[in-house]
Amino acid sequence: MKGTRAAARLPVGFADLDPPETWPRPASAPRPERLAAPLETLSGVGPSVRRKLERIGLVEVGDLLWERPRRYEEPVPAKRVSDLFGDEEAALEVVVRSVSSRRRGRLKILTARVSDETGEIKATWFNQPWLEARLTAGTRVRVRGRANRFGFAVSSFDLEGEAETADFAPVYPASEDVSQKKLRDLRSQALASVRDAGEPLPSRLRAAEGLPLRADALAVLHRPSSLEEAETGRARLAFDELLVLQLALARVATEREVASAEALGSPGELLGRYRASLPFELTPDQERAIAELDEDLRRTVPMQRLLQGDVGSGKTVVALYALLRAVEAGRQAALMAPTETLAEQHFLTVDELCAPLGVRVSLLTSSVRAREHAALRQLLASGDAQLVVGTHALIQKEVEFADLAVAVVDEQHRFGVGQRRALVEGRSPHVLHLTATPIPRTLALTVYGDLDVSELALPPANRKPVVTAWVTEDRSSEAYRRLRRHLDEGRQAYVVCPLVEESETRVARAAEAEAERLRGAELRGYRVGCVHGRLKTAERRELMASFKAGELDVLVATTVIEVGVDVANATIMIVQEADRFGLAQLHQLRGRVGRGAEQSYCLLVSRPREELTEEAVERLEALVATTDGFELAERDLEIRGEGQLLGGRQSGLSDLRFVRLRRDRGLLERAREVAQGLDGEGLLEDDVDRLLGEAEHLGES
Repeated sequence: MKGTRAAARLPVGFADLDPPETWPRPASAPRPERLAAPLETLSGVGPSVRRKLERIGLVEVGDLLWERPRRYEEPVPAKRVSDLFGDEEAALEVVVRSVSSRRRGRLKILTARVSDETGEIKATWFNQPWLEARLTAGTRVRVRGRANRFGFAVSSFDLEGEAETADFAPVYPASEDVSQKKLRDLRSQALASVRDAGEPLPSRLRAAEGLPLRADALAVLHRPSSLEEAETGRARLAFDELLVLQLALARVATEREVASAEALGSPGELLGRYRASLPFELTPDQERAIAELDEDLRRTVPMQRLLQGDVGSGKTVVALYALLRAVEAGRQAALMAPTETLAEQHFLTVDELCAPLGVRVSLLTSSVRAREHAALRQLLASGDAQLVVGTHALIQKEVEFADLAVAVVDEQHRFGVGQRRALVEGRSPHVLHLTATPIPRTLALTVYGDLDVSELALPPANRKPVVTAWVTEDRSSEAYRRLRRHLDEGRQAYVVCPLVEESETRVARAAEAEAERLRGAELRGYRVGCVHGRLKTAERRELMASFKAGELDVLVATTVIEVGVDVANATIMIVQEADRFGLAQLHQLRGRVGRGAEQSYCLLVSRPREELTEEAVERLEALVATTDGFELAERDLEIRGEGQLLGGRQSGLSDLRFVRLRRDRGLLERAREVAQGLDGEGLLEDDVDRLLGEAEHLGES
């Protein structure tokens, strides 16, 4: 035990710091209501700033403390103007001589002539117009940045002694309209309430593990004097998260042991005919996943398996295998998808494969006519409906299954916990969860500890990787020129509209307006259709069928095509304003092309590079560098953090805000050991209850 504990410690152990006499001490009676106060209670946060902060997930004072910096500014050499050489990063102590500003499109550029005793240089700020009033002649300023052929590009600065370019200054996830200066200033204010964070761990456990107080950890996380100190604070907070998670997983495992499902035995004649009917050979990953499913279905413990696969890896074929196992046993099977578009695509694919096998497939969505809806409900209740594909309509109170044996939940992270529980409530079916968003295996094994995990990493052998290129708006004409060449060769294309953070109706209008513009401009003379979430079911089906039949050349679309659309003749995609999309979403969109044997292309069009956030540049560069979804997931893990990768702050699993799993393997093992040793002690029960109530994957026995 001692050897394991020692191995779990980080290079700088918790107990190795000097006594933190200058760190804030938590009050004996914490007041968490201060952390729950809205951000408007802080200085400098009015309605406009509040809305901008909400867009990056900051709503309450506590949100500022419970988000770790992406990185810290490394120390840079202080130089004189005459000593600047190349593009080396440096800090200058200078005086402002004059200031001017100009616009280039949406980019606001502020330029100041600054000097020291050795010379003068032009310093440039982007998108910070408010600085013009403060950079008056004679003002002393410390700037940090890089020299270039235009002068000196400023990344951070000090005005009148403000500590912005201090060594180890934190760099937080940001957006174009919220500066690092603003985020640091708000954190400084929030740290006044750090004592209200409370201390969930008993002193004996903290002493045994060499853990600093939670409030101390938060303080040094946001205001470290060294990188080692910052890492020690982060690791204490990560330990809390991992411990709560391990306690929750242990409780779920105990509860699941008492559940029982009917074993389905071994696959028989129907599954043999299904495999023989497939027009392709299964990949080794698919064969491995099917073997794992068969092993699960032989047991009386309900299967809870996550099947994660990259774009085009063949998850549907494996999912249908699981569904047909139930049908072969004379029982019922259901596949639930989060949207009507995806449910319809699944229905068409599954029905085509099942028809030759004599298996009838039904579709149940909210758009099904009332008479058909009632008839299908009756078939489900009597057991005559063997296999049903549907949306959340499957979990309405009036829908009853006679004998549901296998349930498949596609894109499971897009359903709420209550929705997925409703599908299995009162029953104990075997459940297979599907996700097209690859999750690094270390993360999957940690946060899906209550699920067995199967991976489909390899695409079919005839697929070629999609060639991806990133171009800025001023070169978008080149992208459309390449797209037209594909059309002239008889291929088809997608154009994905910009992401609009408004209502679905506005998104639909924007897509229709863009389709109309393209018909009269870049795509004049070509057959252009437009699909979005506001179309009626019949219209959407007709459009998709026309595109699949080659009756349309280009499909202008919103992100409704993110999953489930399979047209082999579509070989090129343009994503407009690609910098506004997340990395996982861009990868899913790209997966709509490259589904045949032809070489396919994805062209990402963005605003000028200097207008983009650091994170946006990293996302686009990562997408160009690889088509491997698991590698991209690891990159996304670094860019966005473990919690955000799992899907939104509404998920309890997004509480993994401080964990860095590739670094924290030892910490994870120690949290498991501690969790086992705390069995029955009631430690962190409130946190465990909260996690089980909020989490997307836990507690679904």
